[in-house]
Amino acid sequence: MLPTNRAMRACQSGANLYTTKRTRHLRIPPGAGSRKGTFGMDSFEFTKIAGAVLSALLLIFGTKVLIESTSGHHAEKPGYTLSVAPPAEAAPAPESAATADQVDILTLLPKANADNGKAVFGKCKTCHSSDKGKPNAVGPNLWGVVNRPKGHAEGFKYSDAMKSKGGEWSFENLSEFLRNPKTYVPGTKMVFNGIPNPQDEADLLAYLATLADTPVPLPK
Repeated sequence: MLPTNRAMRACQSGANLYTTKRTRHLRIPPGAGSRKGTFGMDSFEFTKIAGAVLSALLLIFGTKVLIESTSGHHAEKPGYTLSVAPPAEAAPAPESAATADQVDILTLLPKANADNGKAVFGKCKTCHSSDKGKPNAVGPNLWGVVNRPKGHAEGFKYSDAMKSKGGEWSFENLSEFLRNPKTYVPGTKMVFNGIPNPQDEADLLAYLATLADTPVPLPK
C-alpha cells in the first residue's frame, strides 16, 4: 500500500528534527575558521621565504664559480709531483789527436820507426821509386833524398816553382813539404794531400834517411 501524503510529511518532519539535533552536538569552536585561514597563509609565506633563500644561495655560488672561471684559477691536479734530478752535464768531448801542424816532427824523430815508415811509404810508391839506380816515375827517384839539393834529381823535369825553391832537403824541410806540399811549394807538380798523422810522418822521414849508401843519422 502506498503511503499517504500525511504519512510522508510526518517522516520528513522527523528527519529534519534529527538533523537539527545532530547539528547542535557538532558545534564549531569559535575562531576555528580564522585559524584555518591563518594556517593556509603561513604555508604560503613559508614557501616564499624558502624560495628566496634558495635563490640567494644559487646566486652566491653561481657568482663564485663565474669569478673563479674568469680569473684563470684552476684546481690543482690530484696527486703529487715527483722531484726530477737535473740532467747530468755532458762529459767534455775528448780532444782530437794532435795533427802534424801542432807537433814538432823533429821531436819525434829520435824514436821514429823506420820499418813502420817503410809501410807508410806504400802511399808514395805510385809516383816514386826508392831503389838506387831506378828510373824516375811520375815523381823523382827518392834514393839519397835526405840532404840532397831541391830540384836536382838527375833526369827529372821539375816545375819552375820547385827549381826556384832553393836549399836542401833537410829533415825539417822534408817535414814541412810532406805535411802540405802545395803550401810549402806553391805551384809544385806534386799532387798529394799530405800526411796528417805526426808519428807516421816521423817514421816516414826515418825510412827516407835509410835510402842512401850511408844512412843519415836521426837527430837526438
